[in-house]
Amino acid sequence: MKRTLPLIVILTTLSLLGLIWLQASWLKNILEVGEVQLFHKVSDAGKDVAYDLSKSVHTLPSLKIPRTPGFKFGFDLSKVTKPLSIDDRFSQQDIYNKLEASFENQGLKKLSFDFAIVNDQSEMEMSSRNFETEFIDTVNNHRTIIPITSGNVSDMENMSSVENMIIIVPDYKKQVWDSLKWVIAAVAVFMLIILAAFYVTLKTLLNQKKLSEIKSDFINNMTHELKTPLATISLAIDAMRNEKVLNDKEKMKYFSGIIKDENKRMNRHVETILQAALMEKQELQLNLKQLHVHEIINNVLENYELQLKDKKGKVDLILNAKNDLIDADEVHFTNLISNLVDNAIKYSKDKLLIKITTTNTNKILIVSVEDNGIGMSKENTKRIFEKFYRVHTGNVHNVKGFGLGMSYVKTVIDAHKGKIKVDSILGKGTTFTVEMPLNID
Repeated sequence: MKRTLPLIVILTTLSLLGLIWLQASWLKNILEVGEVQLFHKVSDAGKDVAYDLSKSVHTLPSLKIPRTPGFKFGFDLSKVTKPLSIDDRFSQQDIYNKLEASFENQGLKKLSFDFAIVNDQSEMEMSSRNFETEFIDTVNNHRTIIPITSGNVSDMENMSSVENMIIIVPDYKKQVWDSLKWVIAAVAVFMLIILAAFYVTLKTLLNQKKLSEIKSDFINNMTHELKTPLATISLAIDAMRNEKVLNDKEKMKYFSGIIKDENKRMNRHVETILQAALMEKQELQLNLKQLHVHEIINNVLENYELQLKDKKGKVDLILNAKNDLIDADEVHFTNLISNLVDNAIKYSKDKLLIKITTTNTNKILIVSVEDNGIGMSKENTKRIFEKFYRVHTGNVHNVKGFGLGMSYVKTVIDAHKGKIKVDSILGKGTTFTVEMPLNID
């Protein structure tokens, strides 16, 4: 696992980077193709409009009047024969509507554009509102110039340019992006899905690695915890086989008592493991009844008197809760408080001080167990309620246990619909705060 995991991470990362590079290249190409297609469509649409304008203006039959010597009409014939311009026949809005309709036929329904009509002397006949501003920017805007021809529209070779139509597509790159936004969004979504899958896979592998390490630690602890009582029982049995011990009832009673105590100790270990298996299946059964928490706390502390004396510890009880009545399972809730006290003792330093405080609101009972022990880092604080997780204290076995105590506490709290939080400062101590719903009937 130690060698395989880094290899998996490296290969997967390289694959992802390659895929991202290919997607980026493909996206760049599709944008370039989109720009070329846009330019062609704009040009085709403009040519259609120019063709239509040419038919409407420059192919009108010219007025021909025979020249009769001496005959005069009394007005200037040059005004009659002067060719019409686009501006004479169409308004700016007419041209805009024609272009808009032509763009829509080309699939450019939402295209933003500006236009102008200029004559063969480069004089502007008409233009859209923003044309002059957009005409100056040649970097971001695309300019297409389309000649509007005169002559017989069926004879393209003999046509000559009379006017020109200039079409400007402002900020064309952005418009191409907008036209491809659903394609780009789909690519982005799929890439995010792939990255999320990679993250979940990597996280799962790392969690499996941690779980494997934790279980290995658990097996080592379990072996040690079971081996110690077995060794003690073996020594007691060997001693009882001695003739002097066989003839001494007091010694027989002493050694048989050791065997019994060690047997109980092994049973507790087995029970703890079985209890963990039940919690894994969420089969924790509660026998709820009304309990006074202050009474439970006092009973638990009585069981730890010898351990507290051995550690030269002291307990400050500040039971300020006016209402300490809750609905709880007596066995599990007693074990919960016992685990918190035991945890404070196990991870204590010299001159152990445990402060147990109770307060309550209208609906909640708050129990706080504070110690001045070794404390925990933020990483340990986050993981303290994980099954099999134990705070390392240098030597793995200098603090006995399977790493199931705090997981059990969290399970019991959740089963009672309560809450628990932990605050700890490394080297200064830890505080567990339990919130339980009060019996207010």
